[in-house]
Amino acid sequence: MVTWIPRGLTALALIAVSLLSPAAGPARASEVVLLPDALGQFTVEAEVRDGYTPGAFPHWNAGLDPDDGCDTRGEVLLAEAVEAPAVGAGCAIRGGAWVSYYDGQRVGDAAALEVDFLVPPAEAWDSGARNWSAARREAYANDQGAEASLVAVTARARRAKADQDPADWLPTAQGQYCRYLSEWIATKLRWGLSVDEVELETLKTFADGPCEETVIVYTPARGGPPPPGPAPRGGR
Repeated sequence: MVTWIPRGLTALALIAVSLLSPAAGPARASEVVLLPDALGQFTVEAEVRDGYTPGAFPHWNAGLDPDDGCDTRGEVLLAEAVEAPAVGAGCAIRGGAWVSYYDGQRVGDAAALEVDFLVPPAEAWDSGARNWSAARREAYANDQGAEASLVAVTARARRAKADQDPADWLPTAQGQYCRYLSEWIATKLRWGLSVDEVELETLKTFADGPCEETVIVYTPARGGPPPPGPAPRGGR
């Protein structure tokens, strides 16, 4: 899983979080690290977009709950609802409410939401996923073993972000900067992705300032099929 923890938790509490967090696979221990220290774990490489196509990341596979008939997208919508919707046959979602944390908008219609890859597939490709197996890219695109990998947001916010990294785009809800950056970092660390120099300098700006005490908990992902179970979400 990827967990954002605000400042103020004790070291003992952080250790407890890491022990209780579900892993992406058997015997995978969670990592707990302050955001500034996390930056030292990255490999810094120039991005390479050559050969990228959206089809390299097959997504919206069958969901993890066979009883609700939902694919990955539907499961994310159900998990992130702040007011639970009704679910009909074929994952027909009616009612409910969501909050898009990119822009702080409250949404009462699932059809008005899009499920975004926190680190877009194009960015993942640029940052090392071009060298992965097809199975690992598919696992990445359907990752329900980490809370932040896939997020339900407004279509407007998703279009504004597109394939940009934090050097070029940040949420319009300014109070979410540290959360967004920590989840970006944690997702990249979870999947062993690199950063480029401009991206790293942007992250350092926040790591040396308002986000220096933000704590990241993440579980390194395994290759192959998607993790066996979803991370708990509940009211983003």
